[in-house]
Amino acid sequence: MSITRLFRVYTYLYRQTRYPMISPIEGFSKLTKEEKVDWISEKYTQNKNASKALLKTYWNTDAGVQKLHDEFIENTISNYYLPLGVAPNFLINDKLYALPMAIEESSVVAAASKAAKFWLERGGFKTKVLGTEKVGQVHFMFTGDTGKLRSFFQKVKPKLLQSASSITKNMEKRGGGVTDIVLRDQSDLLDNYFQLHCTFETRDAMGANFINSCLEQFASTFKEEAKAYTDFTEAEKDIEIVMSILSNYVPDCLVRAEVSCPVKELLVSDSISAQEFAQKMVRAVAIAKVEPHRAVTHNKGIMNGIDAVILATGNDFRAVEAGMHAYAARNGRYSSLTDAAVENGIFSFSIEIPLALGTVGGLTSLHPLVKWSLEVLQHPSAEELMQIVAVAGLAQNFAAVRSLVTTGIQEGHMKMHLLNILNQLGATNTEKKTLIEHFKKNTATHSAVVDAFEKLRN
Repeated sequence: MSITRLFRVYTYLYRQTRYPMISPIEGFSKLTKEEKVDWISEKYTQNKNASKALLKTYWNTDAGVQKLHDEFIENTISNYYLPLGVAPNFLINDKLYALPMAIEESSVVAAASKAAKFWLERGGFKTKVLGTEKVGQVHFMFTGDTGKLRSFFQKVKPKLLQSASSITKNMEKRGGGVTDIVLRDQSDLLDNYFQLHCTFETRDAMGANFINSCLEQFASTFKEEAKAYTDFTEAEKDIEIVMSILSNYVPDCLVRAEVSCPVKELLVSDSISAQEFAQKMVRAVAIAKVEPHRAVTHNKGIMNGIDAVILATGNDFRAVEAGMHAYAARNGRYSSLTDAAVENGIFSFSIEIPLALGTVGGLTSLHPLVKWSLEVLQHPSAEELMQIVAVAGLAQNFAAVRSLVTTGIQEGHMKMHLLNILNQLGATNTEKKTLIEHFKKNTATHSAVVDAFEKLRN
């Protein structure tokens, strides 16, 4: 038997010994939470008692709050906690904010706070909402005369809007609703592919359920009306609705945030002049504009700030991420979401991004900490939240690029990461205090922290 074959047999036997064959389970969702915890701990962990104890440690002691969490998703067995921090001193359009941020990454909240304080003394952040249009599409296949399809669409469009009137009624009372439906021929991209491209205004709601309900009604009406359209042949009447779904790419739901000041006010360090710092900032952003490898990391830093506020306010960070990165590649090449320039002695730093957010509905009225976060933000409208979130991204990016072109990213990051390393090493409170003081004057690399800890303990 070959060595490779022997190794495979050994690996198989080892796995069977350590992880015995597990049979599929029927009706898992119907078990109680305690039964789910027992089953997953017994079947998939090495120490079922430790697993059960760990999961129960993170149950909320308030039964009402825990029940709320249990009902957010299916098969809940525990809660997964992220730190919730606050970054103060954000001056946005001459109004002072403290930004709630839910994130696990070291240095993000500190960096945001540092950027906020820096620009507080230089006029703060200026923001403007450029559009609030959201998008949904009915995707369908049509084989036949496209001229007849266009004529059919023009006749049926009023009926589509009328058919959804019961869905749109309440939204229209709040100033929202369907703003347009357009027929798009995409058959050059995919044979026989067309779509109803629909736009919406959802006011302070993110509007996902509203949009999807409208789209499904449009699809149903469109298909039924096609069957009765006398100008179609029998084959043309058989329109295939593939799917009806909102889009998380919202290039016309835009917000802009910016900061600016005279170059001479950009004194950030004794080791670099204001002029040199401004020049380096502009060059760093220019590199992120043309080099996708850099742009991805550059924009990831922006999302550190954006995602943290979105999570804290109960919005969908995955939808925002997907739409944001699509927007970064809208010109055919992935690029920076921020801009920097120096003109007539004035340094400016800005961001323009698509953000579809909500402050009513969903978790915003259910999750206690989401409600708290919105209260801290002074109960913003959806448009105000767009501006706040854009500022969080801009501040985070300014802080990151500032570090990169001056001291380097690791100095600040590792000092914030220091406690994580010390906790991993099992340092006592006294040891932590001593080592934190030590690394105020020394570079905090992982190996340096381990060495200092071992010397101290020995």
